[in-house]
Amino acid sequence: MNITKDNLTIRHAVTADATQLGIWWRDGEVMAHAGFPNGLEISDEEILEEIAKYSDDGLRVMIIEVNSKPIGEMNYRNLGDSTASIGIKICDMSMQEKAYGTKFVKMLVEELFGNLGYEKIILDANLRNVRARRTYEKVGFQKTGERHNCWTDQLGKPQSVADYELLKSEYEG
Repeated sequence: MNITKDNLTIRHAVTADATQLGIWWRDGEVMAHAGFPNGLEISDEEILEEIAKYSDDGLRVMIIEVNSKPIGEMNYRNLGDSTASIGIKICDMSMQEKAYGTKFVKMLVEELFGNLGYEKIILDANLRNVRARRTYEKVGFQKTGERHNCWTDQLGKPQSVADYELLKSEYEG
């Protein structure tokens, strides 16, 4: 996958991205909303092994770029039954609050619906992550419910999420 629109690109993560992914994934500030406020304990070598496993039939991690500069990552997982789950992190803090998240999510949604044959996309967002929830709602995702205290972060704090879905038949692009 290589999706480009204006100065924005979504592309498959490749082995050359392992070091950058490692920097982001080990950073607690970047990973806090994903439940890892201390960052992940993962080596670049382990990331290389993970990248080798990525596929369109399972999990696919992608790098998002602005003007050819990596600023974060996206992913989608094939759940079967024409359904995918997605996620996004703008890892470069200086690039947050610039509407890139909304643009990248729209680009991925259009690829999943338009070229990859998905009929439904689902995701969840931490209830405290208002910025992410606003982004998904701008794209057209509908909140289907909330799960309270459904998982615990690295610090032992219970976390709650909002569940969202978007149907191809309802997507207005």
